[in-house]
Amino acid sequence: MADTFSKEKRSDIMSKVRGVNTSPELLVRKYLFKRGYRFSLHRKSLPGTPDIVLSKYRAVIFVNGCFWHGHKDCMKSSLPKTHTEFWRNKIVRNMERDVINQQKLIDLGWKVIIIYQCELKRKNIDKTMAKVISNLH
Repeated sequence: MADTFSKEKRSDIMSKVRGVNTSPELLVRKYLFKRGYRFSLHRKSLPGTPDIVLSKYRAVIFVNGCFWHGHKDCMKSSLPKTHTEFWRNKIVRNMERDVINQQKLIDLGWKVIIIYQCELKRKNIDKTMAKVISNLH
């Protein structure tokens, strides 16, 4: 099936997909900051460039999109009906890279915390963030 958008329009749409400072990431940062946690962002010197780095706790947080990181059993992670093989391969590569980077961080002595975007819905955010904070201590 052909794309419903022209190449230029599709390029414009895809250029708006952000990798940093996403809404879920901003939610987590705001939650942590409000509770007195101080952190740095997107430290390129660490494997995988974690979204949030809490040096005091030797912990990093990745705020992952469910689709892009293949969140298991999540509605948001279902594959598109077109170009399925392309998307499956891309997401599998993302997941493999995530595991490698997480292991490198663990080997360097960092705690790795993963938060998926679906865990940040209003009804879940307090429970999710309580779990994150308990993992820091």
